[in-house]
Amino acid sequence: MRRIALILIVAALAACGADGAPFTPNANVGLSVGSNGVSTGASVGASNGTVSFGVGL
Repeated sequence: MRRIALILIVAALAACGADGAPFTPNANVGLSVGSNGVSTGASVGASNGTVSFGVGL
């Protein structure tokens, strides 16, 4: 039973990312000056064309 579980885990890990395009990272940094002073912003994320996710700071 333990061997079967190990084989299934290895097969699942080998299949990760094997189907479809790989994710490409992206980043954006911004600096703006306005009446309230200087403000900065940044975002990082990843996309594979159809799915994208990111975090803005």
